[in-house]
Amino acid sequence: SLPKVMLHAEGGAMFIAACILYARIGANGWVFALLFFSFDIFMLGYVRNPQFGSLIYNIGHTETVPMALALIGFLLTIEPLMGFAFIWLGHIGLDRLLGYGLKYPTFFKDSHLQRL
Repeated sequence: SLPKVMLHAEGGAMFIAACILYARIGANGWVFALLFFSFDIFMLGYVRNPQFGSLIYNIGHTETVPMALALIGFLLTIEPLMGFAFIWLGHIGLDRLLGYGLKYPTFFKDSHLQRL
């Protein structure tokens, strides 16, 4: 469906933009590579149960906190903070591009994008 394609494209655009912005501030590519998948640690909440897991996962996979960090980093000229935020946003963008959406409390594969 068109909305689904648009949501995936939106994720891809966020991933590309985050990578470009990260490179634009001259941040270290190795740091990007090392931290990029670290945000998947938010999946560990599922060890407890799906309700707790979805809450923790969604906290780590919404754009609100990394966007706020990027803005604070920009306003205060704190490039490491901007870099961290761009890595986080890039991770979220790639997840969305691949179809990993925000989770419902029923099961890990129940997301706002699709049933995986």
